Amino acid sequence: MPFIQVTMIEGRTTEQKHALMAALTQAAVDSIGAKPESVRVALYEISGDDWSTAGVPMSVTRAAQAAAQTSAKDES
Repeated sequence: MPFIQVTMIEGRTTEQKHALMAALTQAAVDSIGAKPESVRVALYEISGDDWSTAGVPMSVTRAAQAAAQTSAKDES
C-alpha cells in the first residue's frame, strides 16, 4: 500500500489540495501499478515562518516577491 506524504507551505485552496491528491494517486497507479483504493496521501501544511531556504523564511521571500511584482506592474 503506497503512502505518499507531502509537506508544503500553507496557502493552497481546498480544490488545489484535492487535485494534488488525485494526481499523486494517479501517478502511483501509472508508475507502480498500485490500485487507486490502496494509495494513501497525507498533506502536511506549515506556515511560511516555519520553512526557510538559505536561512530566509519563506514568509519573507514571498513578501519580497509580492513587492517586486507590484513594483513591476507600477512601472509598466
